[in-house]
Amino acid sequence: MEREDWMRLALALAREAGEAGEVPVGCVIVKDGAVVGRGRNRREGERTALGHAEIEAIADACRTLGGWRLRDCTLYVTLEPCPMCAGAIVNARIPVVCYGARDDKAGCCGSVLNLFEERFNHHPRVYGHILEEECAGLLQEFFENLR
Repeated sequence: MEREDWMRLALALAREAGEAGEVPVGCVIVKDGAVVGRGRNRREGERTALGHAEIEAIADACRTLGGWRLRDCTLYVTLEPCPMCAGAIVNARIPVVCYGARDDKAGCCGSVLNLFEERFNHHPRVYGHILEEECAGLLQEFFENLR
């Protein structure tokens, strides 16, 4: 499968989040051609600031793989990771991050800052703007419907 195909799986999770009244962000983690972690935003439903798609997908992948080091994995997320999620990515040692839409308010892959270029012990490769229009459109539609 191509990056776009994996991002479409993340988009499906983002749509689920939107249907549940959450900001529509979805994430999948892939290893050796298989999804090992899935997540979507659940902040409102779970009433926690930690309910981001990436955090949920990382926890799921750790359970699936039986450890906290997610080496040889690729994370696909529909929105550029925030500082908390970028920190979790660094701590999980995920080597590749692919995101869809930019986040000009909290993005830590270059929009506000690039946390992965700081002096941490791990520096993932980042590929942005994958299915960007579709990812951004889903978010735009969600927020327009709130007004």
